[in-house]
Amino acid sequence: MVLHFNDEEKAFLASVQQFVDEVALPQTRVWEKSTFPKDIWTICAAKGFTSCVLPKEYGGRGYSCQTYAEMCRILAKGDPALSMNVAAVNALCVAHFEHFANDEQRAKYLPGVLDGSIPLSWGLTEPDAGSDARRVKTFATPIEGRPGYFHLNGEKMFITNGGFAKLFIIIARVSDTELSAFFMEKDQPGFEEVGRIATTGVSASYTLHFRMKDAVAWHTPGSFEQVISLLYRGRIGIGAMALGIAEKALEEGIEYAKGREQFNRPLAQMQSVQNMVAESAMQVEAARLLVHQAAWMYDQGLPVVKESSYAKLFASEAARDVTNKMLQIHGGRGMTFDFLIEKLWRDAKLTEIGEGATEIQKLIIAKALLK
Repeated sequence: MVLHFNDEEKAFLASVQQFVDEVALPQTRVWEKSTFPKDIWTICAAKGFTSCVLPKEYGGRGYSCQTYAEMCRILAKGDPALSMNVAAVNALCVAHFEHFANDEQRAKYLPGVLDGSIPLSWGLTEPDAGSDARRVKTFATPIEGRPGYFHLNGEKMFITNGGFAKLFIIIARVSDTELSAFFMEKDQPGFEEVGRIATTGVSASYTLHFRMKDAVAWHTPGSFEQVISLLYRGRIGIGAMALGIAEKALEEGIEYAKGREQFNRPLAQMQSVQNMVAESAMQVEAARLLVHQAAWMYDQGLPVVKESSYAKLFASEAARDVTNKMLQIHGGRGMTFDFLIEKLWRDAKLTEIGEGATEIQKLIIAKALLK
């Protein structure tokens, strides 16, 4: 499958590659020790990373899903945590403004979103609600005398970019059977930060745990089923992230195999190493095709429920397998912080969990095939 980009999209992707070469990859170890620099979202906003998919009529770039996926892939080769955050901001947060926000909400928040002064985060997961999203307990109660505004009471955890966010899109319960989405500003008395969650991989992402006690939130139109459908493009983005990790790992493994000698010959001349490289290259190419297919179908307006799960599931497992094989090629050195492969190995695991775990993707695929 051949990707098609117009001249503007090609220039944009070239700028993403330049950012990776000059900033993200050189800084990825530094970011991992703490988090991204404070101005990361103003930088990303200025470059169009955070408004890639937002239509031009709302001030975004209006690029294709193929461009979005390619951006996520390239960013992941520099810093997977940043790729993950940018993927979520585009597919879940910014897309929410396109599909579900009203004109008043767009007028209030979008200028800050577009210039990076209002970083975004999407709040679904709770201590008792992960893969089973309908177990969300955060409850929304209408505020008397303020139409459209609600008090939120509940708890959210594992919230990507939560530490940077100034505005959250919160999934909350409006009745015993219905859930919906709300804009909630962090800077208010009803928001309580429990703490940052340290993670083994993609640790530069400021993952947050917080509580809400009568937090004021602004309801956005859209049913739970409609809002959760944003995950389909999100899964394509995480699939692209996984593809980028696998690609970078393969590059690292090949380079090391060519330069490292054992038994008076380079590792690259050993059949066991050649087998690992060949198997990994095949997995990378298969993942690429599935990600590209899902992105292309999305751009054509075709259903991608099954295809986005294909892409996310296969690419995430490819990232796991390829990083593991390439670390094996590095031997003991691969387990040290002196080589990037151990970081890629750790970062890859997130792609099997975030945006719907592997087991959920299999359920979705089976349901689509057996209906």
